[in-house]
Amino acid sequence: MNNPELKDRIERPFRERVRKDKKVRNAYLLVHSEKLNLHINIAEGKTGEFEADPGQAVHLASVGKLFTAVLTGVLYEKGKLDYNDPIGRHLEKELVRGLNVYRGRDYSGEITVRHLLMQTSGLNDVFYHLLKKMMKDPSFKAGPREAVLWGKENLRPKARPGKKFFYTDTNYYLLGLIIESITGEKFHQAMSEMIFEPLKMNRAFIHGFSEPLLRSEYPVAGLFIKNVNLLSIEGIHKIDYAGGSLIAPLEEYLVFMRALVNQEIIKRETLDRMIEDDVYMGFPTIGFNYGYSVWKPKRIPVLMPKEYYCWGCVGVTGAFMFYHPSTESHIIGTFNDYSYRGRALTFMFKRVIKPLLRAERDS
Repeated sequence: MNNPELKDRIERPFRERVRKDKKVRNAYLLVHSEKLNLHINIAEGKTGEFEADPGQAVHLASVGKLFTAVLTGVLYEKGKLDYNDPIGRHLEKELVRGLNVYRGRDYSGEITVRHLLMQTSGLNDVFYHLLKKMMKDPSFKAGPREAVLWGKENLRPKARPGKKFFYTDTNYYLLGLIIESITGEKFHQAMSEMIFEPLKMNRAFIHGFSEPLLRSEYPVAGLFIKNVNLLSIEGIHKIDYAGGSLIAPLEEYLVFMRALVNQEIIKRETLDRMIEDDVYMGFPTIGFNYGYSVWKPKRIPVLMPKEYYCWGCVGVTGAFMFYHPSTESHIIGTFNDYSYRGRALTFMFKRVIKPLLRAERDS
């Protein structure tokens, strides 16, 4: 696939941005559109002394939540769960009891699988609290179950179930535990058997829990929050878990997204529900709706016209994985730094989707 003019319009600003920004150590971008005869897979920067390479496996942070949501969709289609199931149907009583006690009343029994997927359970977020503890005390360790129990004892819920959007990894820890309860397997095993293996994602793995079928000749790219490489923190994988611990080369994220769009993993009806059953999440600049781990920009005249509509998932380290229906484009990448948690999306819209739309109009 070759569209040199369009390729240059996207690649040049990306490379210039990375070279000028001292906070960005390495960054990766893949754009694929058969409609526009385009395939870009580029890398800029370094991992240590190693020059960034498009073949490197990258950690896209919370983009991994979309994999968890799709795996939940697989179980839904198999009749193993319903989105409206109370989570107590699939989890042990000790874990659920007292999970959401809001203003003196226990609403834990009202939390559903759907609430977890949509980030409307009302639960607080344990990830950053535990991350700070790990950074201060390397001996501190907590798995997903322990993290949920810690949050129950130390954090107050934000709202009753279904009443408020609040983004939290706690919801996706619980989804991972539900997947384990239903399948009788560890989360990483279920992910491998139901997603990686059928799609031949042989270089994908769950950080700290599994290994890729095919070893890479390249090191995994680091990702940073305030100059700390998250992958260097011992035990971080245990609180990453089903909330975003997937690592793979961008080409394999593309395999997943193409299969999702083409209904090779879940049916169209299930995907439509994941996209359309949503809640307004808000955002400082544009505003997004959130489905089952699916982000969609709100359509705002002039600021966000309808032709910019896309859907996908975002990671806090400047990671993104979106499908743009108008140009039939897949846009996947990361700046691998917390400073790009919002700016990465602005870059995607202005420096990737805008040139794609222009190319579509000119074709």
